[in-house]
Amino acid sequence: MKSLRELYRVGHGPSSSHTIGVGRAAQMLKERFPSADAFKVVLYGSLASTGTGHGTDEVLHKTLAPAPAEIVFDTHKLISRHPNALDISAFKGERVLDTVRYYSVGGGAVEIEGQPNLSHDVYDLATFTEIREYCAKSGKRLYEYVFEREDGAIKEFLGEIWDAMKSAIHNGLTTTGVLPGPLGIERKAASLLKQNNLVELTETKESRILCAYAYAVCEENACGGKVVTAPTCGACGVLPAVLYRMQERHGVEDDDVIEALATAGLVGNLIKTNASISGAECGCQAEIGSACSMAAAALCELFGLSLDKIEYAAEIAMEHHLGLTCDPILGLVQIPCIERNAVAAMRAINAVSMSEFFSGARKIPFDLIVETMYETGKDLASQYRETSAGGLAKFYIAKNN
Repeated sequence: MKSLRELYRVGHGPSSSHTIGVGRAAQMLKERFPSADAFKVVLYGSLASTGTGHGTDEVLHKTLAPAPAEIVFDTHKLISRHPNALDISAFKGERVLDTVRYYSVGGGAVEIEGQPNLSHDVYDLATFTEIREYCAKSGKRLYEYVFEREDGAIKEFLGEIWDAMKSAIHNGLTTTGVLPGPLGIERKAASLLKQNNLVELTETKESRILCAYAYAVCEENACGGKVVTAPTCGACGVLPAVLYRMQERHGVEDDDVIEALATAGLVGNLIKTNASISGAECGCQAEIGSACSMAAAALCELFGLSLDKIEYAAEIAMEHHLGLTCDPILGLVQIPCIERNAVAAMRAINAVSMSEFFSGARKIPFDLIVETMYETGKDLASQYRETSAGGLAKFYIAKNN
């Protein structure tokens, strides 16, 4: 498996695939041909279907400037390797310098047609079962396995990731206004945090605060603010909300949070390696389900729960997102995406509680649920995989036109 540096990325929203990944692809070709005086980009699949709502055209024009760029949204041609495909051509006058096909495969990662992934594996084990057995035999925690396999600067890197997550929460809680796009959605995080309910159960208050933190990050993402892919921009609010609230409530040190981020990253890496974190490839279960699993595992690590309970919590968190569709209204990462992050943050905490209740009786290993999610995602009809052509997106448009 690759380094956690390829899972956690700091970048601007609203989409790790549509903005961060596409922007990286454009930058790659621009750097290869600095003398190019024009570009043409053809977007396919999900990039074509929801590119305008996700701001794909904007990031391309910005990245390729000052040279002009023609953007073509090809919603008919299907690319079998991955639905997030794009061709970028560089021109010098009327001469085509080169045309390269890129794949934005989720979480800001980019693959190039005909070229191997040059980044090397840093993990020698690639299933939870293998890692659990190694850790049980050696007496290590999951985060210790991460620190053992990554380079010596990984703790500093995760500290920077945690700082970026906290900044996203702070920025989201101190900003009001309307999210960009035609839906006219008011930002809710600040008012949600400040709500003064005369009669409010402790449990309700906890849920409200947790939701406020998730909303804060996701509203920053929707506005093109700086967030962390955890594992994607569309699911960026779950892990920060859970960890920030636990730190605030229990006085947890940053060093402990960094260990929890390492464990969460390991879980996300396993999903990315053995299945997918791309909504365009496997629906929202691959994004929100993965984020929920990561948050559940992180919370278990934060409180020193056993390997068995960490695995069970991560499995529960994913299992109950199976089949979740990706159907953003108007292609915007707003409805149902923002609310869905808040729900998943609460579900992550519930998954940890259930792992405490029933860990001795569990039957389903984490690796099996990851395999199931991948097959389920492949079976989803294309209109339910980030095209905004089905589900909530379809019916909302039909009823409001």
